[in-house]
Amino acid sequence: MSRADNARAAAEDSLEDYAFRYVPRTFRRWSAGSVGVTALGSIAFLADFSIGASVGIEHGTNNAVLGILLASAIIFIVGLPIAYYAARYNLDLDLIARGSGFGYYGSSITTVIFAGFTCIFFALEGAIMAQGLHIAIGIPLWIGYLISTVVVIPIVIYGMRALERLQFWTTPLWLALALLPLLWVIVSDPGAVSAFVSFTGASDGDVSFGAIVASAAVCFALTPQLAEQIDVIRAMPPRTRANRRSWWASLLFAGPGWVLFSGVKQILGVFLAVYLITRVDPDLGARAAEPVRQFIALYESIMPPWLAVGLALILVVVAQVKINVTNAYSGSLAWSNVYTRLTKTYPGRSIFIFFNLGIALWLMWMDVFSLISFVLSLYANVVMAWLVTIAADIVINKHVLRIAPIYPEFRRGMLYDWNPVGLTSVGLASFLSIAAFAGLFGEALRPFSVLIAIGAAAITTPLAALATRGRYYLRRRTDGIASPILDVDGNPSGERLRCHVTGYTFERPDMLASAERGALGETQYVSSLALTLDGSDRYMLPAEPAPWPGMPTGWTSDETRRSKGRGG
Repeated sequence: MSRADNARAAAEDSLEDYAFRYVPRTFRRWSAGSVGVTALGSIAFLADFSIGASVGIEHGTNNAVLGILLASAIIFIVGLPIAYYAARYNLDLDLIARGSGFGYYGSSITTVIFAGFTCIFFALEGAIMAQGLHIAIGIPLWIGYLISTVVVIPIVIYGMRALERLQFWTTPLWLALALLPLLWVIVSDPGAVSAFVSFTGASDGDVSFGAIVASAAVCFALTPQLAEQIDVIRAMPPRTRANRRSWWASLLFAGPGWVLFSGVKQILGVFLAVYLITRVDPDLGARAAEPVRQFIALYESIMPPWLAVGLALILVVVAQVKINVTNAYSGSLAWSNVYTRLTKTYPGRSIFIFFNLGIALWLMWMDVFSLISFVLSLYANVVMAWLVTIAADIVINKHVLRIAPIYPEFRRGMLYDWNPVGLTSVGLASFLSIAAFAGLFGEALRPFSVLIAIGAAAITTPLAALATRGRYYLRRRTDGIASPILDVDGNPSGERLRCHVTGYTFERPDMLASAERGALGETQYVSSLALTLDGSDRYMLPAEPAPWPGMPTGWTSDETRRSKGRGG
């Protein structure tokens, strides 16, 4: 198959869901509220309860709750600028990372980090579902792992449209099953609340900053959930005067705001673990962190055991399908993005669904759930180095120092292959934090490894940009197209141009002028998709470094000055 045929096949693939492209207006038919509900539907995962329970059992209620609140606040701050860029410019996290310090190929490294997250969390959530099947109806765990993997395939195949329907119809059921019995126990059993407040776990009962940070470290590993939220909110409609309030509300709650709901669930996880240990079985130990046991005990306090087991199983299955459909969907997008960019071939997203699920199933069979605290604490170091680098580039390098282009460029031909800013920041921050986690800087610093990752990334990102003078952000000053890339409201333009390689039309933000002229010498246009799949570079215009980094690509200087009053 020729490169042009390969590009046409990728363009025609109904399963693609814009795995490595800007999401056009023609696809974004949902309202801001509908997109927000769909995105929030993915946070039904029960690993939150398990994570909260784990840190609560180890560090006690006070340290665990303070750690959860600390992590939630930092995750919200880090996530806000990234989520805004995703919703405003309709790009996933990989495309944002390309123009936020990593370069065209450099962002592949961060995408692999995220793809690993989807595998790990699919395995954790799948293990919870298998535990439910085992306890409720006696299915062996290894078979339960297989069932929890296979059950999501039919939904994931159909991408965003199927996700939207699934999340819309199942969210009310999940809320009723999870929250109503919990509220009943809290109201009817004040002693359970008192036991929760005074629970010391394996600690000495004192509030310790080290224990708070150690609790937060486990929670930080959830931060890549932001990327899964972004895979949905990138489908937000254009922001206008008419929908401004609903647009911002959906962005805040479904973007960085997911962590508010996650934090509440983690605290409830601590409560449920304490309830099991103090009210059900003091010898449960670490098994009190299993959500299945938590909810069975909760239901049994208000209904017959047979009904409690049945409802707990329904809750577990609904919750795990909701989140693991998102895990599998986002993972397949990430893997296909990396593979296509590196190999210049597009085998279809469905292949990477099975690849992603295969890794997750292997992790389940390796019993990753039993190592949840260690795995997440270690992973959090790299995760925070990555996401803080992107957030720092957006906030500091783009908007404070103005040394990086404000518009999030993602198109091949406009970017250098590698940008040392992001790579240096992630590499240094990850190395320092993992070294601290391993105890190389002494036991006193071990609990603070994630804070080291956050601080190092926040400092190194602007320093690296200043040291390189921002020269590696843009390969070209303009994309060769005369029309503006943003409309009068500051949204990506909906103008459609024809790609001479594929023969299809794409929206303006997805297009560049081609180095190949037409038969009469006229300017032709090439899509970012065609450039992604072309290994010859024959359609790429020559390099043209930007005279000043803050100038949005594809704009003239006059248009840049006029745009400041448009809300871009």
